[in-house]
Amino acid sequence: MENIQARFKLDWPGFTLDVDLNLPGRGVTALFGHSGSGKTSLLRCIAGLERASCGRLVFKGKIWQDEKNWLPTHRRPIGYVFQEASLFPHLSILGNLRYGQKRSDGAGRVGLDAAIELLGIGHLLERKPDTLSGGERQRVGIARALAVGPEILLMDEPLAALDLKRKQEILPYLERLHDELDIPVIYVSHSPDEVARLADHIVAMDGGRAVAAGPLGETLARLDLPIRLGEDVGVVLDATVGEIDAEWHLARVDFAGGSLWTRDHAVPVGKRVRVRVLARDVSLALDEPGMSSIQNCLDGCVESVAADDHPGLLLVRVQVGASLLVARLTRRSAAQLGIAPGLPVKVQVKSVALME
Repeated sequence: MENIQARFKLDWPGFTLDVDLNLPGRGVTALFGHSGSGKTSLLRCIAGLERASCGRLVFKGKIWQDEKNWLPTHRRPIGYVFQEASLFPHLSILGNLRYGQKRSDGAGRVGLDAAIELLGIGHLLERKPDTLSGGERQRVGIARALAVGPEILLMDEPLAALDLKRKQEILPYLERLHDELDIPVIYVSHSPDEVARLADHIVAMDGGRAVAAGPLGETLARLDLPIRLGEDVGVVLDATVGEIDAEWHLARVDFAGGSLWTRDHAVPVGKRVRVRVLARDVSLALDEPGMSSIQNCLDGCVESVAADDHPGLLLVRVQVGASLLVARLTRRSAAQLGIAPGLPVKVQVKSVALME
């Protein structure tokens, strides 16, 4: 798998983009950060919509930009999804897709029929854009980007303009893209839930710079991560549904380090899932807890400790088998327990979010 080498320096009044990244050539890479952090500027540089005065971009061993070379946007094998689908109102949905397909040279990996099937829009083809919901329009926009047969898909906050209901409508289709596409996807978002649900790799952006980059689970478990994934620290675990408890409407998810019980979301046994565990839902003890409403208890070992944003709190990273969890403790609790690297602990997990 060939990686994507992206190095750009772009100077604007009051803002500088300065990144040097080696991105994976497969899976979903999320560019995550606050508004104005440089996420979209970086995406536009990759697309060739912004020309950085100092830049180098190598895709699959081919130079798209360096000191001597510049490949214009229309010659880059990309699909680009904007926040708004911007469909032609006078054309049917099929007409919009075929118009987009004119850019394809037939060498891409995703054709029109496959894009229609992936996005579940076959029943919409004869309709006009003004008869569609926001979620349906965006699905058409994504299908149009795929219909050109791209070798890389660039997505600039594709759900930002949708309400919660429409986001929930379209997320399963984005998961299908994640599972079935063999082309890399670079996904700009400021939504923690979207990143936790879709991304394999994350680049945290702040002030025009990449302040952290790496595999999603490993990067989120860093205690020195400058950009928090939402209001709270947390980790994302790859897991498999191992058991359904029909009596209590619970599901057991198994990960590399143990098992956790969560609400039954009607996901079948054997299905691979992601679970998100927030630091605020993790507590530590020195001994096996007695009777407790917290049903998830794991054996762990303190790996590292770091200051949190509030002076009265600490973040504790705990090794649980081959996985990492993060707990948020008060400094007083940590002192009373003698929390320090190497200390064996019982890890109680109050709540687990299944990323459907």
